[in-house]
Amino acid sequence: MKSAYDVIIRPVVSERSFDLMADGRYTFEVARTAPKEEIAAAVEKLFGVHVLKVNTMWVRAKKKRLRYNYGTTRTWKKAIVTIAPGETIEVFAAQAAAAE
Repeated sequence: MKSAYDVIIRPVVSERSFDLMADGRYTFEVARTAPKEEIAAAVEKLFGVHVLKVNTMWVRAKKKRLRYNYGTTRTWKKAIVTIAPGETIEVFAAQAAAAE
């Protein structure tokens, strides 16, 4: 089993992820090979919350152009983690308060 810091790469900061926080759902970029059980264990260990559900999905690469050069962004794995009612993750709470 990997370290919790190897499983959770970064939080995803977007308008949709902030809207999901009101429902107790938090969005993270996770390791490509991490199964749902490892993701849940890593979030519980890092943030001290109880995870109820984990939904994972692949974010496909997008085509990009810079002047005359064409390329693509990278493909990455995203996890939306639902935590127990009444609990929050403080890292996100500070960002949400700053955004308002």
